[in-house]
Amino acid sequence: MAIAQLKVPAERLTAWADYDGLVQLISVDGQRTVGCPHWDLVADVDALQLRDLYRDMAIVRRLDAEAMALQRQGELGLWAPLLGQEAAQVGSARALRPDDFAFTSYREHGVAYCRGVDPVDMLRMWRGSGLSGWDPARYNLATPAIIVGSQALHATGYALGLTLEDAKSAVITYFGDGATSEGDIAEALGFAASYMVPVVFFCQNNQWAISEPVRLQSHASIAQRGRGYGIPGVQVDGNDVLAVLAATRLALARAYAGQGPTLIEAVTYRMGPHTTSDDPTRYRSRAEEEEWRAKDPLVRLRALLHSEGVADDGFEHEVAAAAGNAATALRSGVLDMPNPEPAALFEHVYADPHPLLEAERDAYLQYLAEYDEVS
Repeated sequence: MAIAQLKVPAERLTAWADYDGLVQLISVDGQRTVGCPHWDLVADVDALQLRDLYRDMAIVRRLDAEAMALQRQGELGLWAPLLGQEAAQVGSARALRPDDFAFTSYREHGVAYCRGVDPVDMLRMWRGSGLSGWDPARYNLATPAIIVGSQALHATGYALGLTLEDAKSAVITYFGDGATSEGDIAEALGFAASYMVPVVFFCQNNQWAISEPVRLQSHASIAQRGRGYGIPGVQVDGNDVLAVLAATRLALARAYAGQGPTLIEAVTYRMGPHTTSDDPTRYRSRAEEEEWRAKDPLVRLRALLHSEGVADDGFEHEVAAAAGNAATALRSGVLDMPNPEPAALFEHVYADPHPLLEAERDAYLQYLAEYDEVS
């Protein structure tokens, strides 16, 4: 699915200061809000596109659940689930143009899906079948950054390159609330502001940096941090796909117009563990989880679709079938992945031959050969 690009009027590019609250266009009970600005930025999203956004989110959630199951069954080494963050990822990714470039952390599987990456390729690294999953140049999407916050620096550097080349595209980088305590994020914000580069900093505030709550690391909204750098910031309901789409469109429009970076804080919730090696029951309450479960982004959009008469049980069955088929294909593709040969570990480390690496490879292969002799 593709959502047509919206041409944002020039006068709207300075409208961030006009509204200081949480941008929410769909209420928790699935109704369109009244009085909140930014509705004009999604006025072109018709019933079919709303249905497509829901389909995207449902398929992404099902793929995520299948990857969780594969890890629990020993088929993946690790997985970082996105459950609960589908609206933040789909809404922002669908605002991007094909020539925009995205830099993510390790949880943005929904962004990768929207950029056209084969879900099977998303799991190659997690299964240990490859050093990476896809060609970044093909999808204008970098492979996941495991080092927390590092991708913001990569995005800022790439955006500077666009500026130097006088390109008219933009960059978006995703990170969590925990990453905002990293120096990399502060450096990226400062550098981006100084050089007015076309980058959107998209923070998914999912309330928990592994086991530490966001209130411990940030006594004010994360969106406000941009002001210290002279960067406009906006806080949106991250479980509201239309609010996320609107805010990202406006931030990208600023970038295209040469007005520099923007910081978006999407307030959402990580409904599952930080990764499959984590047990969230040790640090958060069942009551908190239930409070956020009532704000589920898929339930909210489904309620809106039904209330406006643009979806019925037949549509939901069709979406469920599409999601099931995607999950079946994912499982089949993962189980069919060939195991890499041991020598592949030493490939693509350097662009040119390296004698030290070659010596390490030869020693390792000799070590493995000793086991063959014993057997």
